[in-house]
Amino acid sequence: MALPVFIPAAVYGIGQGAATPVYALRALELGASAGVAGLVVALAGLGLVLGDLPAGRVVGRLGERWSVGLGSALGAIGVALCLCANSLAMLGIGLLLTGLANAVWGLARQTYVVAAVAPVDRGKALSAMAGSMRFGFFAGPFLGAWAVHLLGLAGGLWVQLVATLVAGALMISLQDPTETETSPSPSRSLTAVVVENRRLLTTLGSGALAMGAARASRNALVPLWAAHSGLDATTTSLIFGVSGAVDVLMSYPAGICMDRFGRRAVAVPSMMLFGLGYVVLPFTHGAVAIGAAAILLGLANGLSNGVIMTLGADAAPPHQRAEFLGAWRLTHDIGMFAGPIAIGVISGVAALAVSALVIGGVSGLGAAALARWIGAGQTGAAVNGRFAALSGVNDSVHSENAAEADRAKT
Repeated sequence: MALPVFIPAAVYGIGQGAATPVYALRALELGASAGVAGLVVALAGLGLVLGDLPAGRVVGRLGERWSVGLGSALGAIGVALCLCANSLAMLGIGLLLTGLANAVWGLARQTYVVAAVAPVDRGKALSAMAGSMRFGFFAGPFLGAWAVHLLGLAGGLWVQLVATLVAGALMISLQDPTETETSPSPSRSLTAVVVENRRLLTTLGSGALAMGAARASRNALVPLWAAHSGLDATTTSLIFGVSGAVDVLMSYPAGICMDRFGRRAVAVPSMMLFGLGYVVLPFTHGAVAIGAAAILLGLANGLSNGVIMTLGADAAPPHQRAEFLGAWRLTHDIGMFAGPIAIGVISGVAALAVSALVIGGVSGLGAAALARWIGAGQTGAAVNGRFAALSGVNDSVHSENAAEADRAKT
């Protein structure tokens, strides 16, 4: 899976990591205030949310390979608009397009892995894919800093543009794992797929939404609390870097735990660690204490790596996999989009510490939801067994054919 998935995911993540710190500065360069710059940057998250459901239909119709090509084209156009932007409106449109591209890219990668890997290894494969993306996002800022030093603010965006095109080229050069299927899936509307699975999307999906909010809030709360406590930008960056390293190192072990001990054994502890990290953050002062809280949140984020994708893949109906996964990803991405916005709103009317405590409470509720709705024995082997049971008729047919062949040889 290295060439078709892990390397393109890492390259794509490098591009995003290189450009993410630049977008807010690009908005300030175009005359935005700090608040307006934050809203403009949030348009990428809005594009991700708006693109999740259509991405399910696109991947279902075009397949993974050509969907990645479409996503890469959208992403390249979006980054090009950000490079050439002479107004905040143009920059916002570019960021919205990059968010749409991320929705298509993310879903296509996920369905590729689900189609190509046996359920018994699904947790490891999806965690490794997500870890590759996070490694790229972790390494990208260093490459982006070098490019910015040479080319100015545009340097980070040039890194993202090249990375998007290279990652897309790597994936579309390979065969779709679903192209060999002999029976095409029946065409179903997105509304029908959502309605049929509404109970799962509103129960287990509430846990996915809480996890999305917990993950995204970490990127906002840790730097803001560090600045509130008087730490300089260099110290804050080092703290975030160490936290990111712990996050990446936990990625693959989390997948092994999922396949061996079950999805619940990873999902619930990760949310409890998120809750603990956010609750203790307001009581930390100084680089060491804040760094310890940030490492705890990085551990939680790494432990949760790939679990939402794996749960969605386990629950997806085989003949509407892409459409279902688009709706499933929407529950998580709404949380990703809403978490930082909630922090801004709560901090505006109360205090930053209250925001951390609220997100900690949301994480606790998410842990309870995941503990309630994830099956206790839901492991890779159990999912593999269900698939084997569903294919029992085909297995018996294959056995009869083999026996007939043996008799003919005799």
